[in-house]
Amino acid sequence: MYLDFSNNTKCCDSRTAFTLTPLPYGYEHLEPSIDRETVTIHHDKHQQAYVDKLNAAISKHPELFKKGVFEILSDLNALPEDIKKAVINNGGGVFNHEFYWSILGSKALNENSNLAKAITRDFGSFEAFKDIFTQTGITTFGSGWAWLISDADGKLSVVSTSNQDCPISEGKIPILTMDVWEHAYYLQYQNRRPEYITNFFNIIDWSKCEQYYDNI
Repeated sequence: MYLDFSNNTKCCDSRTAFTLTPLPYGYEHLEPSIDRETVTIHHDKHQQAYVDKLNAAISKHPELFKKGVFEILSDLNALPEDIKKAVINNGGGVFNHEFYWSILGSKALNENSNLAKAITRDFGSFEAFKDIFTQTGITTFGSGWAWLISDADGKLSVVSTSNQDCPISEGKIPILTMDVWEHAYYLQYQNRRPEYITNFFNIIDWSKCEQYYDNI
């Protein structure tokens, strides 16, 4: 397993519920690109709701608490039908948000890193990648996510997912994500999603993205 999101992705034989993972930084850490109020409500209210609803679904089949969210979402066919949709929606909400917070923090991309070289190889240049990622975020209809993902061989691509769908359910490896649900930006940017996306690039922790790529 290449991701470590505390007690939500590690197996735990005694766990009876998933819990909200604390942010890896203070609520003000992403300002001015994302303000404190947005981060607080996004994490403490919206993400907590996904955790609560995931627990409600999994409690019907408590043996699944022994698995982590990553493991559960990686094999949707193993889920009981009566909770599958709820787990896709709310387990995805838990994983996607934890991944999102993990790649924010404002550290520049190392141009000599394996990830930087792969971006140039697969998109032509960093600027070309940035344009594609930006347009993917802008044009994602309704609620969803923009992703930079890798296949098992390290080839990169940019995709969007709707609602809380997650690339790991399709066997892909997330490297970078951007939340384009309105709750991610509306308090600060209202309907100006493109402005949010522009400022999002100021707060990416590329060292984490490099780590995720190197661990493929």
